[in-house]
Amino acid sequence: MVIRSGVRLHGVKGVLHVLLRLLVLAATAQAEVRFTGQVQTPNYTPLPGVRVWLECEECAERIQRFSDSQGQFVLPLPLPGIYRLYAEREGYFPAQARRITIGESSTEVTLTLEPVRERIDSVDVRAVHTSIDMDSTSSRRMLTSRDLVNIPYPNTNDFRGALRAVPGVVRDARGGLHVNGSSEEQVQFNLNGFNLNDPLTGRFSSRLSVESVENVELTSGNPAAEIGKGAGGLLAIQTHTGDDKIRYSATNFFPGVENRKGWIIGNWTPRFEVSGPLRRGRTWFSNSSDIQYVKTVVRDLPVGQDRSVSRGLSNLLHLQHNVTPANILTGSFLVNLTSAARTGLTALDPVETTIDRRTRQWFFNVKDQIFLGNRTVMEIGFAANRTFGRDIPQGHSMLSITPSGKRGNFFVDGLRTASRNQIIASIVPAPVSWRGTHYWKVGIDLDRLGYFQDVRRSGFENLSESGYRTSRTVFAGSGRLSKSNDEGSLFVQDSWRVRQNLLLETGARGDWDRILHRWSASPRLGVAWSPPRSDNTKISAGMAWISDATNLRIFTRPLDQYTLTNYYSPNDQLVRGPSLSIYSIGNAPLLRPAYRLLSLGAAHRWRQGILVRADYARRRGSSGFTYLNSNLPDSPNPDWLPNFHAVQLDAAYQLTNHRTDAFDSITVTVRHSFRERWEWLAAYTRSRALSNAVVDVSVEDPIIVTTNVGPMPWDAPHRFQSWGYLPLPRKDWALAFLLDTRSGFPFSLQGGDGRILGAVNSERFPFYFELNVHVERKFVFRGHHWAWRFGCNNITGRINPDTVNNFVSSSRYRQFYGGSGRAVNMRIRWLGRAAR
Repeated sequence: MVIRSGVRLHGVKGVLHVLLRLLVLAATAQAEVRFTGQVQTPNYTPLPGVRVWLECEECAERIQRFSDSQGQFVLPLPLPGIYRLYAEREGYFPAQARRITIGESSTEVTLTLEPVRERIDSVDVRAVHTSIDMDSTSSRRMLTSRDLVNIPYPNTNDFRGALRAVPGVVRDARGGLHVNGSSEEQVQFNLNGFNLNDPLTGRFSSRLSVESVENVELTSGNPAAEIGKGAGGLLAIQTHTGDDKIRYSATNFFPGVENRKGWIIGNWTPRFEVSGPLRRGRTWFSNSSDIQYVKTVVRDLPVGQDRSVSRGLSNLLHLQHNVTPANILTGSFLVNLTSAARTGLTALDPVETTIDRRTRQWFFNVKDQIFLGNRTVMEIGFAANRTFGRDIPQGHSMLSITPSGKRGNFFVDGLRTASRNQIIASIVPAPVSWRGTHYWKVGIDLDRLGYFQDVRRSGFENLSESGYRTSRTVFAGSGRLSKSNDEGSLFVQDSWRVRQNLLLETGARGDWDRILHRWSASPRLGVAWSPPRSDNTKISAGMAWISDATNLRIFTRPLDQYTLTNYYSPNDQLVRGPSLSIYSIGNAPLLRPAYRLLSLGAAHRWRQGILVRADYARRRGSSGFTYLNSNLPDSPNPDWLPNFHAVQLDAAYQLTNHRTDAFDSITVTVRHSFRERWEWLAAYTRSRALSNAVVDVSVEDPIIVTTNVGPMPWDAPHRFQSWGYLPLPRKDWALAFLLDTRSGFPFSLQGGDGRILGAVNSERFPFYFELNVHVERKFVFRGHHWAWRFGCNNITGRINPDTVNNFVSSSRYRQFYGGSGRAVNMRIRWLGRAAR
């Protein structure tokens, strides 16, 4: 018994020992080798959305992950061994082919990615390939600071002019920016995460030095839920932050000479930038200043009456202070001052009809980012925007509008101020693992806007070709008014990475404001997918419902002056009048303009650095704001119209939700980055932008329109654009070029009384063609780096007119004016001290 018992006990111990060993082996077999780390900028700011991958030299396997909101990543590896580490994100120099040995225990690294910019203090030959962005389902396009400096667009000091190099961005003859067929106020412009749109008009009126910008990114299609109030998309501007090395540069510090109807001092815009540490490893600054002197010469006007001058000053200071490694404080302060004499000078608008415009703006923002230990990120920020504008006419005589042009003085003499205070707050909790990984973000956006004006308007009259007066309009009532609005938004976004090659984004946003006094919901849905074993391919689709911001300018018209018009016969006898035109908002509640967006995209990148992408965008707008004339023929006066004695009713404009918009586009883009810093881009876009409210009827616009359906004024059905910065056979020499060709913008025909004849925007300007070619040489002189550029804008000499006589009764009917011919351009930049 004892023996048996002993044998039995021994057998049980053996079985337990075997089972224990099997469990240990199983646990060891199932244990993963983990490679973890964090991606950050040179200022120790965590960098999310970075694609990090390892390539195993022994097993030929590739493992890929994306960094989260704290810049952290975790790569599970099949076995220890030798790997090659890569990391990339668009707009940053990639980390390439870093050979590392990973043991059985977990390995942790910290990667630092530097923003793409000109680096003259070290030899840097890393190619910057445009990456496939699998961290978002939206359509994104980016220009880096190096692109902004290298592309030879006219007036290279003008940041707004640089944006036309982005496919989908069109700049009209007046300088307005239009993204994906939208009006300028339908685009949200952000500076370092804060709303930079003009508080009154909603447009982008700020001036920025090109050298101050680190990158600018256009997001369209189905933007994340935190992006709202912009059916056209988001243009996000990130500015430079200094690092632990003092850097400085200067551009165009010598004025240039141009031959434009004689030799003159041309546009001169000296720019200066300095950045560096205030406290190494903790506090950094960057300051960019530019002085603007712009002289415009109109070819079709007589000498002495053919030029206008604009002077301006801009300064942007940006600071970052790392209170602790987990608490980062940033702030910016932007100042703009401009004085532009003879604004509005064209071949049909001589000096006497222009205005002298003075503007001021300051924009301040501060943001605090807190990175908690459980991979949670909290952010809170405040911004204040203040604008001032003063329009001064050349006199106070009546403006005369004739079929051959205008004469007299412009009828507006006014002062305008506007403001916006903005508070943003958001939280990104720790990722949630459930059938993949969920990255949530929740936030709010609170705004208060204010506007004040004191405007005095004289009047204008319409004259026939033979010189007799057809109508005379004067303004009555007070032009002194103020208006304010409070806005609130909240959003929630879930980025669900089902697998490493499959991303599903869902979100919802709610917007409220005091003027409309209603909530509007904006759902979002997007998906991005890469085929198996094809990380360099992306197929995406998305839908979004986006609400437009409530524009203060539209809601001030009923508070502003109204017009009284007299109509005359050919023998100057009064036929009718005074006739009243007035604006009002009815008692019926108004809806918030809403837009339905659909986007499809496909992109593939070859190893040679060639990226090919195709994008389709569709936008349909409804319930848009527009003023409709409710004074139809033989109809009684509207009930809401005030009682004006002894006055006939000419037009009773009431604000409605009757506006609808339609936009469709297909864009094919090829972009190639190769050998160090060289790259080129070519893109073709086929699009259409239509509306039933093409002309924005206002008290200051003397146009009379009856049928307001047609293409938008910036509609360009066909557009091909290309730019590049390419090496030349000689060392340190480069070729820079910009090609922009498109359909001419549409325009309308007018009668002698200012009324639009036929369909609105039924005619078009000639086809637009511009080719700029420059050569640049970089060299070292007296221990400093320099870059000298010489070239020709509009090298073919094609005249691209921007003004037309559209009066059918004029002897100069359909005669085109404006545009610029061939212009020689020279630029010199001081890039800092050479390394010893």
